[in-house]
Amino acid sequence: MTAQRNQNPQSGAASRSIMMIGYGAMGREVHRLLPAGLSLDWVVLPAHSDLSERQHLRDINTVSRVDQCAGRPDLVLECAGQAGVREHGVAVLERGLDLAVVSVGALADEALHKRLEEAARKGGGRLILLSGAIAGIDGLAAAREGGLDEVTYESRKAPRSWKGSHAENLINLDTVSSATVFFEGTAAEAARLFPANANVAATVGLAGVGLEATTVKLTVDPHTATNTHRIHARGRFGEFHIELNGRPLENNPKTSTLAALSVVRACRQALAPIVI
Repeated sequence: MTAQRNQNPQSGAASRSIMMIGYGAMGREVHRLLPAGLSLDWVVLPAHSDLSERQHLRDINTVSRVDQCAGRPDLVLECAGQAGVREHGVAVLERGLDLAVVSVGALADEALHKRLEEAARKGGGRLILLSGAIAGIDGLAAAREGGLDEVTYESRKAPRSWKGSHAENLINLDTVSSATVFFEGTAAEAARLFPANANVAATVGLAGVGLEATTVKLTVDPHTATNTHRIHARGRFGEFHIELNGRPLENNPKTSTLAALSVVRACRQALAPIVI
């Protein structure tokens, strides 16, 4: 079955179609906030996905591979984590489709990064890296044009946000009683070791001095209820410090609410005649 575009009641124009890779807590939040004029017509789910994901998608085409989509979405959204980028990213770009990625940490894999870039050049699609859970990426990328001397990034989260990650091999999350740094390294290392938690580290690295030259510090804090992100950058432009205290999604403590909202913003930009 091929999804039909819906009419936009405000303008009478046909709605633009969206394909979403994954439909977990982030995907459902993005779907709930999808701007008028956009229609979620396809969702890519693993063939073995559980019924709890599919029960919200009774009127939406579900496929397990991008090539099973008979239509042509105007934008593809990745809401499935780094595994979703690895499994489906090349196929999307080779079809000439634009892919908005929030799991930027997947690009810490140099081989995958190269395959995605080659697929985009070959197919004509664009790989759009979203700002995700952090602010200031536009300023950091602009500063890079004049030369950057130093970029550091720190993430501070509650123990529950690090559960199920490599952090459990480095520190006892059940007994930690004060804010404790459990990892210091490069953005490339952080993105590889903490795929569900350190996508921001990769975003900061790619926007600034590179994944290997960006210093990352990860902290667990049992006394915080927010996810704190700090960026320090210094270069020809001057110097800045950015701190953001974000709330995690209610249904997934590893995912920032702002990360989901950055996907919604990408959807709105697909419609807007003026983009900021």
